[in-house]
Amino acid sequence: MRSIALALALIAAPAATAQVSGPADWTDAKTGHRIHRISDAPGNYALYFNYNAYTPQGDLMIFQTGAGISVLDLKTWKTRAILARPGIHLLFAGHKTRTAYFAETRGEVTTIWACAIDTGAVRRVAEVPRGSQIDTINADETLLAGQIASRQMELQPGTKGRDAKTDQAAYAALGPDGKPLPYAEAKEVRLNDRLEARIPMEIFTVDIATSARRSVIRSTDWLNHLQFSPTDPTLLMYCHEGPWHKVDRIWTVRTDGSQNRKIHTRTMNMEIAGHEFWSPDGKTIWYDLQTPRGEDFWLAGYDVADGRRRWYHLDRNEWSVHYNVSEDGRLFSGDGGDNEMVAHAPDGKYLYLFHPRAIPDVAGIHAADAANLIQPGTFQADKLVDMSRQDYKLEPNGRFSPDGKWLIFRANIQGAPAIYAVEINTNS
Repeated sequence: MRSIALALALIAAPAATAQVSGPADWTDAKTGHRIHRISDAPGNYALYFNYNAYTPQGDLMIFQTGAGISVLDLKTWKTRAILARPGIHLLFAGHKTRTAYFAETRGEVTTIWACAIDTGAVRRVAEVPRGSQIDTINADETLLAGQIASRQMELQPGTKGRDAKTDQAAYAALGPDGKPLPYAEAKEVRLNDRLEARIPMEIFTVDIATSARRSVIRSTDWLNHLQFSPTDPTLLMYCHEGPWHKVDRIWTVRTDGSQNRKIHTRTMNMEIAGHEFWSPDGKTIWYDLQTPRGEDFWLAGYDVADGRRRWYHLDRNEWSVHYNVSEDGRLFSGDGGDNEMVAHAPDGKYLYLFHPRAIPDVAGIHAADAANLIQPGTFQADKLVDMSRQDYKLEPNGRFSPDGKWLIFRANIQGAPAIYAVEINTNS
């Protein structure tokens, strides 16, 4: 669903009617945490939660505006433009070099460019056919990876433009009783329509040095959500997109097409897993797990070296559209959700900080095969931001700052979409 959200956020021109109204710095009355507005520039876009937005040194964060690419200085909190180029799609920052990668489509070709973050100098990296979605770059910045379908399919027929407040197109569909479905369920219908179309697709890599393109996987499954390991240059994670209770979503594969592995196998009907992401050290794949959907909530972890699993349990109100993990792996975040979403949470519109707690063996006594079983735990939750004014069609996509002191997110809590940071202050 990331590709869907990204496409809808970037294709149309920024809405001109919504405006930000309120202070640029304040203390949240409900949580006591300090909030700073980073940018409300027209067309602002903070990268999706699992895309790298930081320089390798952790001093700058890249983001997009309607005018081009800007950076945030994480020490001074000042922003500046580094590239004036409207109409581009910001992709990600390099893991190894101080580079912002972006895409620009003209005619039947999409060109991938690299912009030096410190100087603004631009160089061409590669060209791919129009319709290609470049999703990720590997740890040593030698390969790009993307996916392409043999034909495009409009998810919501007749949709034009964007909602002024959410920056997203609306989904609409009728249920079995002929009545209009809520937004979240209508979106499921449109996702299923796309899945059932069985459009031939391909995951491919592009060699940055030579521009050579290589096929990794071909399928009529809906391939999406590509993410290179942040530490292993040849390991790629991807998903089978569609309604989560229908697909086997999370997979990894080597760039030569070998070792194609399913990461999670459901054990009950209506069990779902998704919105997967890497830990910064590349050792763990984390994902939203529900057993079953909408009833029991976990943040699940899979160790890529030995296959061991950790599951942290969450309260219904703490379920979040997206989760994230700090650079040191000690803290997690969640961006909450509204009552129409999968958890139907009565009071879930908050940004959360989660402290993981393992559930120990009682009296030090453990089962003989305990080491091979799922290691359970819980989260101690702290509320960071009151999101009661948020329209969750705009997903906050929280990410920790490299030093772990802030959570950066996008919201419409003051009207139009803007980029914010909330101070974590773990001692409070």
